[in-house]
Amino acid sequence: MIGTRVEDGYWSLMSFLEIQKLSKSYRVGGRSLPVLTEVDFEVSAGEMVAIVGSSGVGKSTLMHILGGLDHADMGSVRIGQTKLTELCDSERVAFRNVHIGFVFQFHHLLPEFSAVENVEMPMRIARWTADDARMRAVRLLNQVGMSDRLEHRPGMLSGGEQQRVAVARALVMRPTLLLADEPTGDLDEATGKYLRELLREIHVEHGLTSVIATHNERLAADCDRVMKLENGQLRSR
Repeated sequence: MIGTRVEDGYWSLMSFLEIQKLSKSYRVGGRSLPVLTEVDFEVSAGEMVAIVGSSGVGKSTLMHILGGLDHADMGSVRIGQTKLTELCDSERVAFRNVHIGFVFQFHHLLPEFSAVENVEMPMRIARWTADDARMRAVRLLNQVGMSDRLEHRPGMLSGGEQQRVAVARALVMRPTLLLADEPTGDLDEATGKYLRELLREIHVEHGLTSVIATHNERLAADCDRVMKLENGQLRSR
C-alpha cells in the first residue's frame, strides 16, 4: 500500500520518501568507481525538493534508483509504506507504473504516435477503457496548454511542447511521487520558465511529492528545499 495523498494528511507526521545508507558504484576500466556513498535522505509528503550538482556527479543515478529503474549496491528506498528495494522486478515495475511519474530531459515520446496517444499509453497498458484513457489524456493535455496539439506527432512539436506532453504522460496514472531529471535542460530560457511554473502548478494541484534533479538555479529556487550531491553524499545547500 502506498498510503493516501498529502491532502488527506496521512503522511503529515512522517517522511513520505526515505533512503538509508544508499550506495552505488560502477566498474570502470577494471576498478570500482563509487557514485553514491551511504546516502541518507528524507522528503516529507507534499515537499518539492531540488537536487543540484555538477554533471556526472550521480544525480541521474540517484533518480533512477528512487524510481526503481536501477538497483543500488546497498541501502534501502521507502516510498510511503513500501520498501522499493525489497520488491522483486515485477513488483517494482507494477509499483512504479502506478505510483511514480517520471519527467526526463529527453522526453522519450514514441515518434509514431500522436501527443494524445503518447499520454494514453500508460493507461492503455494498464487496461483502461479507450474512452476513459482518451478523456483523461485530453484533460491533462488541456491543463499543460496542449489542447490544440492533440493529434500532432512528436516530430511536429517543439522541444517545449514535447516536454509538456511528457509532463501530462507522467500524471496519467495519478502518481503520488513525481521524479524529474533535468526537465528544463534541453529548453531555451523562455520555454524553461514556462515549464518551471508548470511543474510548480501541477505539484500543488495534483497533491504530489516531487524530487527534481536540475542544473537550473531558478528551478531549484522555486522548490521548497535544495540538496547538493557532491562526492557521493547528499547535503542541504
